[in-house]
Amino acid sequence: MAKWGQGDPRWIVEERADATNVNNWHWTERDATSWSKRKLKEVLEGLVVEGEAGRCEIGDLKHVEGEASCNSRKGKLIFFYEWNLRLSWKGTVKESGEKHKGSVEIPNLSEENEVDDTEINVSKKKGEGDVLKDLMRTEGTTKVREALRDYLKALKTEFTLGMILPTKAPVGQELATERKPSGSTVQDSVTPQSLDMVGVKIPTVRIHMREVFNSPADELYSIFTKKELVQKFSKCPAVIEAEKGGKLQMFEGCVSGEYTELVPSQRIVLKWRCRSWPDEHYATVALNFQDLAAQSELELECKGVPVSHEESTRQCWKKQYFEEIHTLLQQSKGNME
Repeated sequence: MAKWGQGDPRWIVEERADATNVNNWHWTERDATSWSKRKLKEVLEGLVVEGEAGRCEIGDLKHVEGEASCNSRKGKLIFFYEWNLRLSWKGTVKESGEKHKGSVEIPNLSEENEVDDTEINVSKKKGEGDVLKDLMRTEGTTKVREALRDYLKALKTEFTLGMILPTKAPVGQELATERKPSGSTVQDSVTPQSLDMVGVKIPTVRIHMREVFNSPADELYSIFTKKELVQKFSKCPAVIEAEKGGKLQMFEGCVSGEYTELVPSQRIVLKWRCRSWPDEHYATVALNFQDLAAQSELELECKGVPVSHEESTRQCWKKQYFEEIHTLLQQSKGNME
């Protein structure tokens, strides 16, 4: 046990009468299974693979079996994960227009193997269309591996927020910090005061989502920037000032923010928050639009979401934005017909 006044980062007994396990110095475990299942669906479902042979899209995560956890010991994080995954895919041959479907199996994604060495098996239902199977075996496998890397990166960053927190520097460390030369790195020049400030920051996560819409990118961009269209899909009065520094308010004030970047038909960046979040806390939302023939893909990246609001924020975008925009587009198409 640390001695009184020495500031041992393991047991801050001069500040904690209960001598608690500060910063998880001793072995602690956090179950990442449920979080991982959501993240794997997020990064894998909807992946689009295109080539000279045609176009394929990965559909549902049909089977997900396994577990994941993160363990902390002496300030170090140790990860365990083992997954057996099966995904569906469907595609269209470019020349003939024939449609085919199959599956992608990942029998053993685990910490024992690098992602590049992880086995990925592609199969196709009976019939012709092997050109699509070959496309999935090459470009498709590459995209799946990239998505798996995204999952592992998120597991080691987003999920672990708060497991190891900064501590007050001991007196000796304070003196050493003050003596750092001016050429030292940013990390080396952090002061004890800034460490204390970091300790009270709100733990946040990053949300990443993809959605394909039956409309060109310029039309989809307009749905996020034109007041009358925003009000149609949100079914509420809205404040939409689609210019840099312009205000945003939707869903009767439940969502508010500010436009910080607009590239017509390509990209929108927002300061964005829900009313239930801590006061004055905003996430950064980036919406990237990409044309896919008669369709378009929207990629959403939302950085700075409070950990306790991760699921509600994800559902907000899925239910109140994406599903309602799909409905609006279907109605518009029906009116044109």
